[in-house]
Amino acid sequence: MGSADSKLNFRKAVIQLTTKTQPVEATDDAFWDQFWADTATSVQDVFALVPAAEIRAVREESPSNLATLCYKAVEKLVQGAESGCHSEKEKQIVLNCSRLLTRVLPYIFEDPDWRGFFWSTVPGAGRGAGEDDDENARPLAESLLLAVADLLFCPDFTVQSHRRSTDSAEDIHSLDSCEYIWEAGVGFAHSPQPNYNHDMNRMELLKLLLTCFSEAMYLPPAPDSSSVNPWVQFFCSTENRHALPLFTSLLNTVCAYDPVGYGIPYNHLLFSDHREPLVEEAAQVLIVSLDHDCATPTVDGTTTGTAMDDADPPGPENLFVNYLSRIHREEDFQFILKGIARLLSNPLLQTYLPNSTKKIQFHQELLVLFWKLCDFNKKFLFFVLKSSDVLDILVPILYFLNDARADQSRVGLMHIGVFILLLLSGERNFGVRLNKPYSVRVPMDIPVFTGTHADLLIVVFHKIITSGHQRLQPLFDCLLTIVVNVSPYLKSLSMVAANKLLHLLEAFSTTWFLFSAAQNHHLVFFLLEVFNNIIQYQFDGNSNLVYAIIRKRSVFHQLANLPTDPPAIHKALQRRRRAPEALSRTSSQEGVSMEGSHPAAPAEPGTLKASLVATPGIEKLTEKSQVSEDGTLRSLEPAPQQNLAECSPASEEPSQAWREQRRLSSASAGGQWSPTSEWEPQPLPQVLSWKSKLPLQTIMRLLQVLVPQVEKICIDKGLTDESEILRFLQHGTLVGLLPVPHPILIRKYQANSGTAVWFRTYMWGVIYLRNVDPPVWYDTDVKLFEIQRV
Repeated sequence: MGSADSKLNFRKAVIQLTTKTQPVEATDDAFWDQFWADTATSVQDVFALVPAAEIRAVREESPSNLATLCYKAVEKLVQGAESGCHSEKEKQIVLNCSRLLTRVLPYIFEDPDWRGFFWSTVPGAGRGAGEDDDENARPLAESLLLAVADLLFCPDFTVQSHRRSTDSAEDIHSLDSCEYIWEAGVGFAHSPQPNYNHDMNRMELLKLLLTCFSEAMYLPPAPDSSSVNPWVQFFCSTENRHALPLFTSLLNTVCAYDPVGYGIPYNHLLFSDHREPLVEEAAQVLIVSLDHDCATPTVDGTTTGTAMDDADPPGPENLFVNYLSRIHREEDFQFILKGIARLLSNPLLQTYLPNSTKKIQFHQELLVLFWKLCDFNKKFLFFVLKSSDVLDILVPILYFLNDARADQSRVGLMHIGVFILLLLSGERNFGVRLNKPYSVRVPMDIPVFTGTHADLLIVVFHKIITSGHQRLQPLFDCLLTIVVNVSPYLKSLSMVAANKLLHLLEAFSTTWFLFSAAQNHHLVFFLLEVFNNIIQYQFDGNSNLVYAIIRKRSVFHQLANLPTDPPAIHKALQRRRRAPEALSRTSSQEGVSMEGSHPAAPAEPGTLKASLVATPGIEKLTEKSQVSEDGTLRSLEPAPQQNLAECSPASEEPSQAWREQRRLSSASAGGQWSPTSEWEPQPLPQVLSWKSKLPLQTIMRLLQVLVPQVEKICIDKGLTDESEILRFLQHGTLVGLLPVPHPILIRKYQANSGTAVWFRTYMWGVIYLRNVDPPVWYDTDVKLFEIQRV
């Protein structure tokens, strides 16, 4: 039968279904078989031939027919899994049923009255009553998930058969699916021959699986993050005998993928890469399966065990999370890290030889996967930080942050990139690794500098703060916390990076900015802490920063003499129209951008973006730890006398008005900041309380000692030459002249329900927007987020 006939027959069946007002018996095989037996439709055809309006009409007007359609389609999948799909016809039926369910499920989920349907049992349907009663007692969802799991390891359908002779087919029940893992990697050494048909069949079944899991999209974001997805919970439980080989297959398929085209540039132009859609689907199913809030307390950073090693976590056990947390072999970690770093760097390679490699689009899913790995497996996190391979993750993240900073539709990507860096920055090794010279030269529109990865990080963060869009302002605290965390370990900042840090201090300490919102002074506290850490722990190599501090000494004097009387505050706020210049002023070295770079572009018109839940404030995201003399970390009880703790009323989510006020980059965008009607300047007692706590002692002492010496050199030698002064500062010392070094404070990332909900909405938002062919969820009534056009 031709493809056109086949489509016509399928369409006729759909019309019959939508026009029948009487229930059709489940036993009427002649009617139901029209949907899957004789048709050869692609998934795109199914989406075109089954319009949304018709699915909704059947749901409203003849619900029993929709119920029977779902039941019969699941029954066919179960039969296919039982028989092992040996004939071409059986394979075709399985694929057709899979496509049909992928089309219909979102319309079941969007209606609260239908949501329980798949979790009910269908009494006496299908097989004769009385027979296989216990089998019939399984909820439909469970039968569907187990059938899909079986079908994903079906010889000659989704995996290579191990049998050579054609006469004896493999028995699906005695088959050990661990021998059929899809790709070599973690726990599996054998790499099967690539097979286009198997990849395509796996992809269709994974798409169905992802659609089953997507019930989460139709529930509003719940603050109590314990809302368990029953589909994921069952699929990742011990009920699924293929859980281990499936987890391994998905992980290995993602981490082994090399989009370069086997090392030959432009190779992807010669043959189509059927692997990428499978890898993408595998990554999405994997991250959704790992969406599990571990209620178990995470192990403190000083030990290398994971919370999973000692006791079973309470509540439902998710085997995927369990397996992920138990990976421990160095070669497995190496394989995973190399794979993720290779794929994250792929979009950057594009810019050297344009179009030479296939550009992957699923970097956001990879970032979520990397996050889950570090979150659930502390040994993996320590492995990543042990070698400079962590920089192969850092550089792509900084590239994505810089690239997306002007695009409102990519605000979620900005958040996850910053969250990952916040998590890494809580470990000493990350700061130490940043001292490695940066020579790769990824094309980015940032000033050219010669220096280390720490310089790259600071320069990119400065660019985000001064020229990102305004919805990034809630991230400023996070960005500066990362810099504070790594600062005690930075051996030598470049002049470019040193100037950037002082430029931020100058902008954040203008009186109009400091008084214009209750939280703004936090940013100044963070920056002062960065300078104190570097001066006290890394003075010797940081003459560039010391020189920049001396040059900008007036900023520190102004801070020390900040006015606190009402008239002065009022006057400062009146002056604000002239003040914002601080942020658009550029330093002398800024003329040249890196080769091959292009400025961050705003979102294309018509771009969709998913709305995200608000991220918690920085004090909810982190907990303070102190580095003791011997280098170990100990958690600190929130003490009342702590420098920042007291001036941290930032617990509630900042108001919209506050966000507008903190529109720092209005200066560079040419707009003027002005207070809104709701705006009130800070009450005076509060200003007094935090002003007295500004940690200026170390810097004031440094200026007191060095400024006269530097001025003397300039007068004596008639110098205006920087290099001479820098040489003097390099050989200078402040031993015994500075206050006793304060203990290093690290603000470690702290998981909480707010971030768990954020990750869930972000992940599903990405999956919604990335699945456009076919558009699985498009135009359905999702509740987890809103879809907006930019």
